[in-house]
Amino acid sequence: MGFNYCKQKNVTTKIADKVPGAGDIWLWVAIDADTKVVPCVMLGSRNASDAQEFIADLASRLRHRVQLTSDGHRPYLEAVEAAFGADIDYAMLVKLYGQDPENERRYSPAKCIGAVPTVITGRPDPSHISTSFVERQNWSVRTSMRRYTRLSNGFSRKIENHMAAVAINYFAYNFIKIHRTLRVSPAMAAGVTNRLFDVSDLVALLIESESKKAA
Repeated sequence: MGFNYCKQKNVTTKIADKVPGAGDIWLWVAIDADTKVVPCVMLGSRNASDAQEFIADLASRLRHRVQLTSDGHRPYLEAVEAAFGADIDYAMLVKLYGQDPENERRYSPAKCIGAVPTVITGRPDPSHISTSFVERQNWSVRTSMRRYTRLSNGFSRKIENHMAAVAINYFAYNFIKIHRTLRVSPAMAAGVTNRLFDVSDLVALLIESESKKAA
């Protein structure tokens, strides 16, 4: 989770009128465990309608039946059913946390003391019920995007800037950066492209997009 201009608890009516999109922003991310490609991301709130929009977008990008693991966020239940029906092997992984460390409450997360896998639909392989890859990807976001660094002043002041930063980050992640384990970009591993992109490709795509809008 990140925020624009200020955290949600500090948003006043005056700020809301002055700064569109001020407050907390949830980053929804899906990742393929094999190729490490991120097929879709979305910025929004953590409500049921955004969950349905995100999962519907994910479903539209898949050709074959997949195994899906989510955390215990309950809106996923209806969202996955609406988007996939019975054509998916879906499980939830609910992690259990202990109390926050007494003397590090502000800086350290609570310790994970267990995880409970629950099969929701189909026959997911128990050995692949995991959220570790997306959690590792979330860590990469926090280290590569200043806007998501904890306890910093690198947050966005405009929602448009925040959206652009996230879009550029994931373009670079999917198409430009070589994955250390795969030795190719995630997009190449997924068969989306057969070459490594660079920043000039991103600029060309932006110019093409603006030209289409102008036309």
